[in-house]
Amino acid sequence: MASKETASTAKRIKGRVTLNKGLKYLFLVATLVGLVFLALLIYRVLTQGIGYLGVDFLTSFPAPFPEEAGFLAGIMGSVFLMLLTAPIAVILGVSTALYLEEYAAKNRFTRFIQVNVQNLAGVPSIVFGLLGLTFFVYLFGMGYTLIAGALTMSLLILPVIVVASQEAIRSVPNDLREASTGMGASKWQTIWTIVLPASVPGILTGSILALSRAIGETAPLIVVGAATTIYSIPDSLLANYTAMPIQIYSWIIRPQPEWQFVAGAGIIVLLVILLAMNAIAVWVRNKFQHRY
Repeated sequence: MASKETASTAKRIKGRVTLNKGLKYLFLVATLVGLVFLALLIYRVLTQGIGYLGVDFLTSFPAPFPEEAGFLAGIMGSVFLMLLTAPIAVILGVSTALYLEEYAAKNRFTRFIQVNVQNLAGVPSIVFGLLGLTFFVYLFGMGYTLIAGALTMSLLILPVIVVASQEAIRSVPNDLREASTGMGASKWQTIWTIVLPASVPGILTGSILALSRAIGETAPLIVVGAATTIYSIPDSLLANYTAMPIQIYSWIIRPQPEWQFVAGAGIIVLLVILLAMNAIAVWVRNKFQHRY
């Protein structure tokens, strides 16, 4: 009897070990698939675009010939877009998250708002483009301007920032809030001196990742009228503009094969900026997460 139980136990352990090894190799294959396609993408882009990448490419405006084409208008347009989008989206997003987590009553209406904000984070970007076209371009009369594009991109990333900020604020231990209140601090003093500093890593990381998405989006900007070719840098909120993804798209759709290589150079610049923003997000998270 004892030998049968021992054999059964050994069989179960052997089955678990086999299942563990199978899952381990399954996860390894899944990881390798992603890494292989990422490596192929980087190799393809580098081999196509590195020949056109240079100082002239970064400091020149678009031109009718591939060897004279520049990326300056796209780079500066994206920079100005992000300079406007970041404060609008972060201030609105963090304020919304603070209200939902610290002030709003925990009832069905609040949960209804939270669920819908989470659902908005998954809405296709083209829908936000149509929303921006309807309200900012036509209803508010802004036209195809830089501020209309920035407000549209702010709407696009706002749900992501709200959700990330809510998670960061929710992760702050209640003991810290109770200790602050017990020492006589008001609600706002507790938020300003305890909750916000402790949740800064999560808020900044989510915000930078959301901005990384915004800087690579094309569809909403096409809908709200970003120019495919422009020979100036925006000098006001009501100026025409372009952006890096728009300019890359305009080069890719041209029939001459040389423009594909110019687009490859533009993609390299865009990838470098995206990787830099992600690196900043990781650095900020690691710098602040050890303080609390």
